[in-house]
Amino acid sequence: MSGPGRTLLAVLLLHSTLTQVITFVLRPTSAYRALELDVPTAWLGALTASFAVVPLLLAVPSGQATDRFGERRVMLVGAVLLALSGAVFATERGGAAGLVLGSVVLGTGHLLSVVGQQAAVANTAGPGRFDTAFGYYTFAASLGQAVGPALITLIGGKGELPDTTPIFVTATVLGVVLLACTAFLRMPTRERSAGSAEHGAMGTLLRLPGLLRALLISCVVLAAVDITVVYLPALGADRGLAAGFVGLLLTLRAVASMSSRLFLGRLVHWIGRRRLMIVSVALSAVSMAAVAAPMPPVAVAVVVVLLGLGLGVGQPLTMSWLAEVAPAGLRGRAMSLRLTGNRLGQVLIPSTVGLVAAGVGAAGVLWATAAALAVVGVAARRLAVDGDAGPSPG
Repeated sequence: MSGPGRTLLAVLLLHSTLTQVITFVLRPTSAYRALELDVPTAWLGALTASFAVVPLLLAVPSGQATDRFGERRVMLVGAVLLALSGAVFATERGGAAGLVLGSVVLGTGHLLSVVGQQAAVANTAGPGRFDTAFGYYTFAASLGQAVGPALITLIGGKGELPDTTPIFVTATVLGVVLLACTAFLRMPTRERSAGSAEHGAMGTLLRLPGLLRALLISCVVLAAVDITVVYLPALGADRGLAAGFVGLLLTLRAVASMSSRLFLGRLVHWIGRRRLMIVSVALSAVSMAAVAAPMPPVAVAVVVVLLGLGLGVGQPLTMSWLAEVAPAGLRGRAMSLRLTGNRLGQVLIPSTVGLVAAGVGAAGVLWATAAALAVVGVAARRLAVDGDAGPSPG
């Protein structure tokens, strides 16, 4: 990648990190604020759902806007909304309804930023660089997701409930920094869909061979990550593991996923994209099943690392595959379709797995998730991607 290309990618990675830091500061802090206000349980559910429900409805239109108006404009709107959401939370007005409003604004800003980022990476990385670029991109996002919660402790103190106001103010300031970062983005001129291309755009994407398989793999892998975050602590409680050790397991999983993303380009170069997809999903399925089995704590830690390595690959690989197969003027819509599938998966899969595994505890949920991963692993075998016969270009 040329010098200007590296600079643009660096700004995009910073943009991704800041977006996730703001989001992962504000979401838990808004829950703490709700506890301060003694918000009823029903409103807590609305607070959680409001982050995802409105963006779910806007995901495809946001992709259309990205393709039509350009990534930078969509990301600017997203940055404004992220900064505004921090200010809404900080005003302390409106009680529970105000928190839900802030969550809707946050979720919409996050969606627009992420769709713009992913389309920008797809449109600027260039053929042969998609895997490396999306590996770095998802690494940056994971870094932001790790830093965000740490800021809550750093700024809010160590009490049972943090001081939420300075956290909201800090997030608002970070939103302004994100807005400045967006202003520095200089996207190269590219082909945009227009005229008759607008009408058959979604149909064109939906007819792409393997699209539904790729979306299925993406949403199941992401749901598996969510299930791990929720059910590893539950499994630890069932097995009598200390909370500190369970926290270490979650950290190991996250760090392992970041590592596999950081070296994704090299891994694809060595073994090919489809083989890596199959191996990573198979590793995730086997590790998910194994971690639910009784074993010594050290063995659990090793298996969780393997699980993290496998789960870290699915998201960037499906992004790079979409970037490869989607027409240049439709990549924003392609990424928004993936995000729509992910959101649906995050809502439906944990609920379904929980019902299927009801009565058998956390281990049963993890085994059911392993089975779901095995199913999409079979789907990955039929996913036609470049580089199947050997290493992809570096």
